[in-house]
Parts: sequence; structure tokens; C-alpha cells
Amino acid sequence: WEEIKKTRAEELLAIAETIKLLNDDEALELFKKTLPSPAFLQTKVSMAAVRRRAEHALAAARGSATGRNDPRLDLVMLALKGHSKNFDKVLKMIDEMVTLLGKEQSDDDAKKVYCEGALDQTEDEKKALERQIEDFEKSMADAKEGIATLTEELAALAAGIQALDKAVAEATETRKEENAEFQETMAANKAAKEL
Repeated sequence: WEEIKKTRAEELLAIAETIKLLNDDEALELFKKTLPSPAFLQTKVSMAAVRRRAEHALAAARGSATGRNDPRLDLVMLALKGHSKNFDKVLKMIDEMVTLLGKEQSDDDAKKVYCEGALDQTEDEKKALERQIEDFEKSMADAKEGIATLTEELAALAAGIQALDKAVAEATETRKEENAEFQETMAANKAAKEL
């Protein structure tokens, strides 16, 4: 590509110098003396030169990252080296390849847009799920706190029940003793009455 740019720059410089030379008054006088009527000379580019330029362009394309593994470039290069006189098939192949590359690029662009949309949607879903997880974790913490509170309350109730059972047992024992004492007192009173 650099060689082509350099060649183009040289050609443009040469054309500018030629135009300058042709527009000069001395050149006009010289033309009038040598040529009776204006005439231009057209040069023809040989097929070999066209073939060499095409081979250089293909070699540059093959050196690029996208052209390294493309067998179509090898096919075009083979057609160029086959020394065929007609480049219609090669040009058609190049046009088809350019069309195909354009289609692939548009497909890639569409796929990129789809993937970006899918990524955005996935990120939104991820954030929603993270919020749900935070809510569930908060609910779990609240539930664990409630369970701990209920466990403490149950332990306190169990201790209260034990204390109540102990108090009932003591009261029952006291009543039995009092009843036994009452029975003795009644028996003693009855025996005293009989005497």
C-alpha cells in the first residue's frame, strides 16, 4: 500500500509539472512550431503491468490480518499467475468477494447490536436477581432473629413451667403435711372427747 501511495504521489507530481510545463508560453511556441494541429499521445498500459499491480495489491491484502487465511485470495492470485489475457473472471471474483465481505460486515454489525442488547438485558436481569437475593437474605436474617427470639421465649416459658411444677409439688407436699397434722389433731380431739 505504501508503494502504491508513493507511486500515486510521484504520478501527481509529474502531472502537475507537466501541466505547468504545457501552460508555459515557451511550450506554446514550441508546440506551434513542431505540430501544425493539436494532438495528444495516449499511452497504453500493458497487461503485464496491470497483472503486476494486481499481484502487489493481493500480496498486500494477504499480508493483512483478514486476508491471511482467505483461500479466495489464493484463487485470485492463481488466476493472475495463469497469464490469462482476460481479467473478467478475476474482476467478477473480486467484485463477488467485496460484496460478500460487505454482507459479512453488515451481518457482524447486526450481530454486535443483538449481542449488546442481550448483554444489557442480561445485566438488568442480573441486577434484579441481586436485589431479590438481598431481599431474601434480609428476610432470612429477620426470620433467624425471630427464631432466636422465639427460642429464648420458649426457654423462658419452659423454665417458668418447671418453676411452677416445683411450686405445685412443694404446695402439694405442704398440704399433705398440713392434712396429716390436721388428721392427727382431729384424732387427738376425738380421743380427748371420748375420754
